Amino acid sequence: MEIEDLQTFVEVADAGGVSAAARRLGISKSIVSRRLIRLEADVGVQLVARTTRGAALTEAGALFRDYAARACLEIDMARETIVPDGDLRGRLRIAMPLTFGPTHFTPMLAEMSRRHPQLHIHASYSDRFVDLVAEGFDCAIRVGTLRDSNLVARRVGPILGTLVASPDYIKAHGSPEKPEDLLSHQVLMQGTESWRFMDGDEIVTVQPRGHFKADNGTALAVAAAAGLGIARLPDCIIHEHVASGALVPVMPRYPLPQAGAYVVRPPGQHPERKIRVLTELLIELFEHDPRFGGVRR
Repeated sequence: MEIEDLQTFVEVADAGGVSAAARRLGISKSIVSRRLIRLEADVGVQLVARTTRGAALTEAGALFRDYAARACLEIDMARETIVPDGDLRGRLRIAMPLTFGPTHFTPMLAEMSRRHPQLHIHASYSDRFVDLVAEGFDCAIRVGTLRDSNLVARRVGPILGTLVASPDYIKAHGSPEKPEDLLSHQVLMQGTESWRFMDGDEIVTVQPRGHFKADNGTALAVAAAAGLGIARLPDCIIHEHVASGALVPVMPRYPLPQAGAYVVRPPGQHPERKIRVLTELLIELFEHDPRFGGVRR
C-alpha cells in the first residue's frame, strides 16, 4: 500500500471531491483518480463513490478515513525521528493574510524553500478567516487577537499598531486629542469594528464611522496617505509611509493595545517538523526585520 495513495485518499475525503483534492495537492485529477483506484484495489473495497456531481465517501470509506489519516501522521513522525535534521519533504499548505503577507512573509517562505528544495510550499493569501480543517491547510499565519477555537497557536512576534493620518488631513480637520474626538472625524475602516485604545492600564473603546472602507490594510494606508481620513494600522504596513512623511502618528497619548502574530494549526499529537521550521523562521523574522519594530512617534 503506497503512502501517497493514502494521503491522496485523505485529501479527497477532507476536500469533498477529486477536483478539490487535486487543487490542494497541486496535481491533475487523473493522478488522483489513479491513486484512488489503486488504493481500493489494495484494500479490496470501494472507498469513494463517483457521481455526476463529484465524489462521496462510501460507508467503508468513511470508516477507513481516520485510520488512513493516522497512518499518514505516523509515517511522517517516523521520518522525522529517523532523519530529524534532514531536508524537509512533502508539502506545506499555508494560509496567510493578504495584507503584508506577500511583502513581509513571502521572503521568509522563499528562504525556507531555498533551504529545503524538496519541500513543496503552497501559499494562499487572503484576509478572510480560513477554515484550516475544511480547506485542507497545514497551518496559517494570523495576526491580531485570536478567536477562541480548538486550533493550536504559537505566538511568533508582536504586531504594533498606530493611529495615522496625512499632514494634509490634519491641516484641514485638526488632530484628535482623545478617543471620543474620533466620532467627529472621517476614519478609514475595514468594517464596523470598534477601536480600542490604552488610557494607562484602562482600555477605552469607541465606535467611529467612516465613509471609506476596505478589507485590506495596504489599501487603507494608501487612502490615508491620500488624505481621506484617519486609519488604525499595523506599523509594519505604514513603516515606509511614516518614514517618508506621507503619514504621521496622531493621538499618541492613547496607544493601541498590542496584538500578536501566530502560527495556528489543527490539533494533533505534535507539530510536524515543517511547521516547527516555519515557526522558527518567523520568530527570526520578527526579531530582525525593522518593519516589525514599531514606527517612530
